[in-house]
Amino acid sequence: MNWTVYILRCGDGTLYTGITNDLERRMAEHDTGTGAKYTKGRGPFQLLYQEACQGRGPASKREIEIKSLDRKSKLSLVSPNRPA
Repeated sequence: MNWTVYILRCGDGTLYTGITNDLERRMAEHDTGTGAKYTKGRGPFQLLYQEACQGRGPASKREIEIKSLDRKSKLSLVSPNRPA
């Protein structure tokens, strides 16, 4: 099963990184406040980045890698040609 690692920009300007096997459903959950404790009340959300992974294990590993980056590095990942 394919999984997706994604980065959202929250309404307050913060970034949220997560994984899902159904991005459309997960975005709807974030929008209704049921997606994650962190994103509750932080909408609206803008999907900045998505990366396909082959399975939950690789997606979780990649999520941890991305979460360990600082904000500038995350923004560079989102838009490699734009200065962060």
